[in-house]
Amino acid sequence: MSLKNFINLLEQQGELIRIKKFVDPVLEIAEITDRFSKQPGGGKALLFENTGTDFPVLTNAMGSERRICAALGLSSLDEAATMMDQFFKGLTAPKKGLWDKVKFLSELKQVASWMPKQKGGRGACQEVIHTHPDLSTLPILKCWPADGGRFVTLPMVHTKDPHTGIRNVGMYRMQVFDGQNTGMHWHRHKTGARHYQEYKQLGKIMPIAVCLGGDPAYTYSATAPLPDNIDEYILAGFLRRKKVQLVRCITQDIEVPSDIDIVIEGYVDPAEDLIWEGPFGDHTGFYSLADWYPRFHVTCITHRKDAIYPATIVGIPPQEDVYFSRATEKIFLAPIKMAMLPEIEDMNLPEPGTSHNLALIQIKKNYPGQGHRTIHSLWGAGQMMFNKIMVVTDMPINDYWELARKTLQRIDLHTDVILGKGPLDVLDHASSHFSFGSKIGIDATEKFSEELQSKSEVVPNIMNFPAIEELAKDYPAITRWNINLMGKEIPVVLLSVVDPGIELSGKLKQQLLTDNRLVAAKIFVLLDQMIDTSDLYKTVWWICSNIDPERDIAFAAKGRQQMVIDACMKLPNTYGFSRDWPNVVASSKDTIIAIDQKWNQLGIGDFIQSPSLPFVEMPHDAVYK
Repeated sequence: MSLKNFINLLEQQGELIRIKKFVDPVLEIAEITDRFSKQPGGGKALLFENTGTDFPVLTNAMGSERRICAALGLSSLDEAATMMDQFFKGLTAPKKGLWDKVKFLSELKQVASWMPKQKGGRGACQEVIHTHPDLSTLPILKCWPADGGRFVTLPMVHTKDPHTGIRNVGMYRMQVFDGQNTGMHWHRHKTGARHYQEYKQLGKIMPIAVCLGGDPAYTYSATAPLPDNIDEYILAGFLRRKKVQLVRCITQDIEVPSDIDIVIEGYVDPAEDLIWEGPFGDHTGFYSLADWYPRFHVTCITHRKDAIYPATIVGIPPQEDVYFSRATEKIFLAPIKMAMLPEIEDMNLPEPGTSHNLALIQIKKNYPGQGHRTIHSLWGAGQMMFNKIMVVTDMPINDYWELARKTLQRIDLHTDVILGKGPLDVLDHASSHFSFGSKIGIDATEKFSEELQSKSEVVPNIMNFPAIEELAKDYPAITRWNINLMGKEIPVVLLSVVDPGIELSGKLKQQLLTDNRLVAAKIFVLLDQMIDTSDLYKTVWWICSNIDPERDIAFAAKGRQQMVIDACMKLPNTYGFSRDWPNVVASSKDTIIAIDQKWNQLGIGDFIQSPSLPFVEMPHDAVYK
């Protein structure tokens, strides 16, 4: 399915809005997209037809469950899970009789039919060839006010292992520096970065092709957590049930799908000095700060005659990437079960956890210690190594209210909570060290007799929490007490704190964990005053983003079931934090006003208020000061 066909399908389904008036790729397209992507269910896909270039811009294309399913040819995401489950069972089931063996050969033949294949000649992606390339001809977006410049946000970056020739397709943002140069932002844990190091050791130039558009299944596959050395176009072929046709690039020894919309060919020279890249408003909801990355030299741009430029916007969730994560949960559940943990029954990566910060895992429990084993196993598995907060349970995980109630009733904070250390996502800003820090695992499974500890403490009545007026004079650092969760039988208290810092935080934690009036609460959370604690979605996002568990969680002494989570910003002048603290991603007041004023002229429906308004008074530098 071409990108143009996908757009036509979305339009037929009432999932697309065409915008014919000019909208500036610098900040304005992102602001409009942000407003739609945060609507219930993901809003609409947007096609900006007047961008000041020859190319329309498509955003939020897969930003709903219905649209991600349409992109992957599915009726539902559960269908993807069923497809993958049946596929793996077919490959691994015992072959008892002749018919089973013949059927297995047929299945292997079907698998072979999905393998990508190179064809001769040129493809549709090479209908127009620019051997004197200029990136300024493309409507590349600047998304947020403190971004280092314009960024290609939905690139499928093709690299090859220099030893084996095995292809990798990854998604690494690209900051545009001029008409022929960009950054190549691959993180140290990514396959593209490994290929780069291998070319560097060999002293060779690294050929690269960057693809935009084409079949949406390609774009999804480039984001999928596939094992190293597994071609992403095998997954795309599996999803489409047909092989991907590849053609050779014009100036680089790389193959790309023939039906791609735009191809940017070029190379990275590992012998060159790195280039200062960023900042960039990232999917965590915070800016990823500037750092040194390789320079990508553009040698050629090719495209279809009717090419469309696809882009995605990331920032404070929810955004389009939420639905990529939902697809990944379903598609990769079967391989995890088959290859590693057959006890896993379901997996959920809640939106406020921005994929890597929070994971909920449901297992079928058969023996003591299985919850702990699952936590440690997943922390050592592929991209799950980046997870920071993991809850493992043997009850359903999709009703968050019920899960929170039962988990906090069930767990012993002294025996069911695991603190560990390991790799973290490069974008995790809260850890004391870059890409390395602590994690917390919670075993919320029903305990076997061998796992039970003798308890002397009496479980307090959750409703016996003192009046706020009684506490206010003893806790002057706390400006707001939100005890609404207590009324839902969830013993969590959210506290807004003035002027947080390491000294205040330490004293406050100790006070909360020893005050006998407060024993009805199991968890206290310290939050910055700018966070509206009545908005639980943003509160959970703030907590998951801003903690290093070992540093920021304090437990009461044994005999008392309580802990304090310090989710306040760890600014260097208040916590002795040695790293820069990134700012929240939000539009500027000027951009918000500009879009407000032109909204009615754009023909895009009822007015939608900017999601950035709660944060618009914050500084708009990338680093919070």
